[in-house]
Amino acid sequence: MKRTSLALAVAAGTLGVSLAAQAEFLKDSKASLEARNFYFNRDFREGAGQAKSEEWAQGFLLRLESGYTEGTVGFGVDALGTFGFKLDSGDGTAGSGLLVPDRSSGGSQDNYGDLGLAAKAKVSETVLKVGALQLKNMAIGSSDSRLLPQVFRGGQLVSKDVAGLTLDAGYLDEVNNRDSGDYQDLSLNTYALSGITFSDPNQSNEFVFAGGTYAFSDSLSGGYYYSNLEDLYKQHSFNLVHVLPLGDKQSLKTDLRYARSTDDGHSNIDNKAFGAMVTYALSGHSLGLGYQKMSGDTGAAYVNGTDPFLVNYVQIGNFAAKDETSWQARYDFNFASIGIPGLTFMTRYLSGDNIDRGTASDGKEWERDMDLAYVIQEGPLKNLGLKWRNAMVRNNFGRDMDENRLIVSYTLSLF
Repeated sequence: MKRTSLALAVAAGTLGVSLAAQAEFLKDSKASLEARNFYFNRDFREGAGQAKSEEWAQGFLLRLESGYTEGTVGFGVDALGTFGFKLDSGDGTAGSGLLVPDRSSGGSQDNYGDLGLAAKAKVSETVLKVGALQLKNMAIGSSDSRLLPQVFRGGQLVSKDVAGLTLDAGYLDEVNNRDSGDYQDLSLNTYALSGITFSDPNQSNEFVFAGGTYAFSDSLSGGYYYSNLEDLYKQHSFNLVHVLPLGDKQSLKTDLRYARSTDDGHSNIDNKAFGAMVTYALSGHSLGLGYQKMSGDTGAAYVNGTDPFLVNYVQIGNFAAKDETSWQARYDFNFASIGIPGLTFMTRYLSGDNIDRGTASDGKEWERDMDLAYVIQEGPLKNLGLKWRNAMVRNNFGRDMDENRLIVSYTLSLF
């Protein structure tokens, strides 16, 4: 009888601890479902080939982030479920990046999707995640500018145990791009006039990075990252950001960026990328001036499909060709400052020149972008987002383009 009572007591205690840990795991969990309707039209203004790229698609993104179990080491899991399907894609108008290309027909597949899982463990303010990852740092940035986001497979360790200091390290071996339903090897972006070549196939199954950021004060922060796409390039990236308060609702922000990229045996990568962006803000207005300079034997190096850490990387262009010098003027306005919360506007103009075209004259290009966005603030359609993105590109070395993107999105919090 005594043994039975003791066993019951132990079992009850174990169950109590298990339920408490599970309760903590569930209490901090959150989930959301985003519906994203995306229309894309890119009109090529001159030159032979496809006259335009035009597609319309619907996407869904289910995001789940669990809490952590109790204990010295807490465990949890994150999940990202994605599904997209074609609404319209006529013959000869595919290639927008919204849908998976259909190699046999030259068009796009009807639908695609994936379920990505990431296990996570937490000790104090240090978190390790292994599995499907979306990243945004100086070394690599997952792109989310189409119907579904770019997702990597690997591991990432982030520590914030020291006040003001964030340490970040990771290993990636595969990528599921925006217009793909499958994971594949990583590759190097070889954009127009980059001057980049490689001796072996443009593939790698290892990307490593390590670095971090530190807040020296409330107004000054800096960062450094080392990264390596195996066999293709090595990179050292630096960043310094200063915000100077100038009075009531006024500030001056300076953002300096520098990256040194070299080859890793199977490419000719040799680039120094310097960028600076100075932004003056007054109430709802922001006026920014940017400068970017490429030097070395090639243009900037970054993983294919990602958003590089460049001040002049914008809607269509990266202004990072070999020897290119570029300028940017940008204006933003938040209508909340005049009593219309949720409505924002942005426009910018960029001009680049001195691009190395070999024996031809120097390359030149310009791009003008405009974004108009509104998020409904109240009522039955609260959190419904509407965005129009417009761009024009002109240059003397490739095809001119006019582009429009119409995006309707709605995010529903499930718990």
